[in-house]
Amino acid sequence: MLSPTALATAFDRVTDYWSPKVIGQVNDQLLKAAKLKGELVWHAHDGQDELFYIVKGSLRIEFETEVVALEQGDFLTVPSGVRHNPVAEEECWVLLIEPASTLHTGAERTSRTRSLEEQLR
Repeated sequence: MLSPTALATAFDRVTDYWSPKVIGQVNDQLLKAAKLKGELVWHAHDGQDELFYIVKGSLRIEFETEVVALEQGDFLTVPSGVRHNPVAEEECWVLLIEPASTLHTGAERTSRTRSLEEQLR
């Protein structure tokens, strides 16, 4: 039987900043809930676009040539291969939609980098 998922409830699974949790899947696209605060790392996803939908709070995404500010209810698709750095001054809840093959921080590795296995837990 199919049952709905309350998006706000899905965020209960997220206990650490910058540690997304997979909350659903549509074909080969994963839906991930993430709580963000501070900044992640400059990175790119070669071969995959990444969608950020702001559920709560605000997020600034830095690009090499501009900065885009997102508020609750906004979404932005970061195209494949574009270097970016997400920054949240205060706690921000984000729904990410990206291919299952997307590496969390692209080719960059930091203490905040999470494997797909960690995101599925």
